[in-house]
Amino acid sequence: MTENNNRDIPKDTMIEMIKVGRNYPPDIQALSDISLTIETGEMFFLIGKSGAGKTTLLKLICNMEMPSNGLIEVAGYNINTLKGKDLALLRQRIGVAYQDFKLLGDRTVAENIAISMEVSYKKSRAIKHRVRDLLDQLQLSDKHDILTGELSRGEQQRVALARAVANSPRLILVDEPTGNLDASTTEQVMELLNRSNKAGATIVIATHDASIYQGSNNRIMELQNGKIHSVTRGNS
Repeated sequence: MTENNNRDIPKDTMIEMIKVGRNYPPDIQALSDISLTIETGEMFFLIGKSGAGKTTLLKLICNMEMPSNGLIEVAGYNINTLKGKDLALLRQRIGVAYQDFKLLGDRTVAENIAISMEVSYKKSRAIKHRVRDLLDQLQLSDKHDILTGELSRGEQQRVALARAVANSPRLILVDEPTGNLDASTTEQVMELLNRSNKAGATIVIATHDASIYQGSNNRIMELQNGKIHSVTRGNS
């Protein structure tokens, strides 16, 4: 695949990984020989035990880390070499809900969610409406003006997800979105992600929670010891 130098999202492929590996010193091989294609508009699940490489794979996709070898293309860009304005533009198109949340504890819930929209120069009225809509969907309306450092872990997790989807990114990466949630709140989170997916977003979810993918028709890739063990579908 050649690098797409225009700024349009390709119609077919959102993520292409070819023989990707990631090593950490002194001799830890976190990922090895990962070749994978995720289509635009797909909801894709990564599963595997702790340490299997799920979080590392997400970090490579969003350019938080660089691969030790192999090629990664996201939205038609070779992110191994992408720099400057093109890299900044691509990152605006990617929403990430981290496993450790990465919220600003001294800012309110509303301020944390608004950040991704502010850097894209959205209008203030549109930002306020979007923030309140997301909080309503996640039953967090009463937390609008609360500092995120004062929230429970489950509440922080939902705020991190709201921030990830707020700017309607074309690619959403989610690391363990339901790890601190009960069944009812898990359903709210998945409803939000499904809405984003139906609106056209490609979504990659790393999870231990089989309930969120079993019975679906989505592809599920299992990692074992940093390698692809299997790729199946939820209803298979």
